[in-house]
Amino acid sequence: MEKRYSQMTEYELRQEIARLNEKAKKAEQMGIVNEFAVYERKAQMAKAYLMDPSQFKPGEIYQIAGDPGASFKISYMNGTFAWGYRGNSDELAAFPISMLVKKQPE
Repeated sequence: MEKRYSQMTEYELRQEIARLNEKAKKAEQMGIVNEFAVYERKAQMAKAYLMDPSQFKPGEIYQIAGDPGASFKISYMNGTFAWGYRGNSDELAAFPISMLVKKQPE
């Protein structure tokens, strides 16, 4: 039975991320786009467990990694996930904190 990311040590998480990145690379080379996206997202979720959720504050605006023009305003935190609103949308969304980058003041 596999461990949950929350139960893994930092070393195990880093190994899992490397394994997922390798699988993603192979899927990309084989042209299996869906499988590539799944492994990429799993790696992002594992990376979130290496980060400190207390560094992400409700009310702050972040950029979404991999989507340069997209912004995300955190409403609340739930573990390693930030819940809030993307851009001007009124639909609640969640992102692993590893996908959020502090927006630089303009």
